[in-house]
Amino acid sequence: MERKTLLLSANYLPLQVLHWQEACKMKWEGTADILVEYDEEIRSPSIVWKLPAVMRLKRQTKRNKSRVVRFSRSGVYIRDGFKCQYCGQRFRYEQLTLDHVVPRCKGGQTTYQNTVSACVKCNNAKSDKSCDEWGHWPLKKPVVPAFLPDPGPRITSATMPPEWEGFCSAAE
Repeated sequence: MERKTLLLSANYLPLQVLHWQEACKMKWEGTADILVEYDEEIRSPSIVWKLPAVMRLKRQTKRNKSRVVRFSRSGVYIRDGFKCQYCGQRFRYEQLTLDHVVPRCKGGQTTYQNTVSACVKCNNAKSDKSCDEWGHWPLKKPVVPAFLPDPGPRITSATMPPEWEGFCSAAE
């Protein structure tokens, strides 16, 4: 059985995708309410439950604001608004690449201060040149973000069960 459960925050925002076993544990503990169920059932000698498809946390989780923002590809894309920092066009996650402003072959580090979102066309055109050599510079100076919103789970229309519709917006 490979059913997954979509877990929502108390504010109905998608938080994560759980294995059905973890979802059943949360139901048993009473930490989340079931909003939608699958038709399949699980059985024990004493209970019969339908598998949870969508659950909502009963309490809002607290976010640790003193947390350091760790470097990640998705963090760079979110910081840059999913825009290529050279041509300014907006792209989907799968269409973006990371560009090192100072190329790694010239001593550039993989940090927030040296990476920007770039489309494949611009990244290929820049290649291993510096911005001075290429003659183009990022639209915004790359900085370490003070805060990044949680992007939530990456759900595509191909992987999203029909029971989740209306609770999340799937990327194409």
